Amino acid sequence: MLVSVVVIRRLHQPDRQWGAVARSRLVLGIPWGSVLVIGFVCGVYLFVQDGITAFDDPVTIPYRAYSYFYPLGMLTASLSHAGPSHLIGNLSGAIVVAPIAEYAWGHYPNGRDEHTTDSWYTNPWVRALVIFPLAVVGITILTSLFALGPVIGFSGVVFAFAAFALVHYPIVTIVGVLGVQGVLLTLYRALQNPIGVYVAESSPPSAPSWAGIAIQGHALGFFIGLVLGIALLRKRGLRPDPFRLWLAILLYGFAQGLWQLYWFGSENTYILFQGPGVLIVTTLALVVTLAVAAPQSLIVPQRLERILARGSRKRPESPLDRSLEIARADGDRATPPRLERISELATGARSRGSTWLWNVDPRRTASVIVLLVLAILAGMAIPLNLFVLDDATASSDAAVEIEDYTIQYAESAENELTAPIRVGPLEDAVSIESSGVIVASEQRQLWLEAVPAQRLSFTGNESVVVGGPGWRETVHVERTGWEPVGNDTVYQVELWADGDEPQLAHESNSSRADVRIDNRTVTLTAENGAFDLEVESLETETVETTAIPEDGASATAGGLTFDRDDETIYASSNGTRIAVASKETYN
Repeated sequence: MLVSVVVIRRLHQPDRQWGAVARSRLVLGIPWGSVLVIGFVCGVYLFVQDGITAFDDPVTIPYRAYSYFYPLGMLTASLSHAGPSHLIGNLSGAIVVAPIAEYAWGHYPNGRDEHTTDSWYTNPWVRALVIFPLAVVGITILTSLFALGPVIGFSGVVFAFAAFALVHYPIVTIVGVLGVQGVLLTLYRALQNPIGVYVAESSPPSAPSWAGIAIQGHALGFFIGLVLGIALLRKRGLRPDPFRLWLAILLYGFAQGLWQLYWFGSENTYILFQGPGVLIVTTLALVVTLAVAAPQSLIVPQRLERILARGSRKRPESPLDRSLEIARADGDRATPPRLERISELATGARSRGSTWLWNVDPRRTASVIVLLVLAILAGMAIPLNLFVLDDATASSDAAVEIEDYTIQYAESAENELTAPIRVGPLEDAVSIESSGVIVASEQRQLWLEAVPAQRLSFTGNESVVVGGPGWRETVHVERTGWEPVGNDTVYQVELWADGDEPQLAHESNSSRADVRIDNRTVTLTAENGAFDLEVESLETETVETTAIPEDGASATAGGLTFDRDDETIYASSNGTRIAVASKETYN
């Protein structure tokens, strides 16, 4: 790659050297503010989230934006990340668009050759090392305060960078987003793992990729960047090419998934509003283009202008108007050009003044729409972010308590994060049930489904990391179960913190095997940490129970003999032998 850059650099002979172009707006040609911000984000991941101890497993739970009443989460959410892939993805985007945004803003507001500064604001080093990084930190706080739900990640700020850059340099920015960012990610992966060996394997049940993306947070950051970019363009009296701007915004909106509007259905169900999302992105691309590049007066076709002008006159206003009307009536089918020209000269100014369309400022109208969209995006998050957790008390004795955290396993639990908007007619519409490992903290106003039950049923064991600045603790969860033939799995879940003994956290309902042997049925039950086989005679209605035998051993109950062979339990009677259950397997 470096050799290619050197060769192309020698072949390419631009009018201005790349370094000179960069130095014309940046101190020493370096986007110092972007470098500081990216370094700061890396520092948060390594030292605040303790990624330096476990890079693949940082502390994430306390660094999400749960509530306005949890300041730590609000201040750190947009600077924290859920894992290394999340971090690398956002940093690759920032590396591409942040320097373009900083270049557009510029370290030299009044010209590169200036040797003196009028104020601290125009000092290039202050603008590079102080103002730009502080502005970015301000945007991170805004994207946390007005993001919908317990978000985490720098992506909202990356979208703000991109929007700011798009309105100044649309083509350069879209090429960077669609091309350069992919190149950077590919190079990183190639350097990290030059030759990889991959094996086809199953994956745990998971939500669609778009259901894990904070679309509202991305849109919020994008419109914050738009508003800042438009304001700077207005201040400097600049206006980009409308076609390039419209095309770039349209491509960016589709490529970055801003059309992926979704909501939650019943448990593990998601609804994607794809058609409305495409329509909204297409419309907003036009509105943003008008807000940035439209003229202040509306451009109306001449024929439409004449129709509207004529329609606005309810009666003749002068003898000349009456004469022109008589002349049109007595003329040929087509109005003579000279007569039409006289009409325009005589009544043009009055017609324009009396037509409501001439009073419309398309740029101002579009700008108001952009601000209104930003207000809606921010406002919809306020009720949800007023979340207050009334009670984080464990629902069972098996919960693990670490400092102010309560970690427990529950099924069909009401998702407490929707409590602020479960009011009146919305009570049923936004009610969401959660199943799995639940982490709650009344002190942090925190409630989170950390490990979904569906994922645990696939993997068999998971770990949850809780903590805060300077400390971390790990809680383990393990599921074991048996699958009756033709029916639901019977399982148990255990929880324990590092250094403690596992304790039973949940037992499922019993389940009957879909077999009948010697007029008897077999039901699997989970009780007091053990799995039992319950045999019921359909003739006498008597029930006998025995524990599941060890591997290679056998047991009897209700006239049936059970033997266990290679994680499968067989029942036999009078020479008939049939499998009734097998141990649940995990990946």
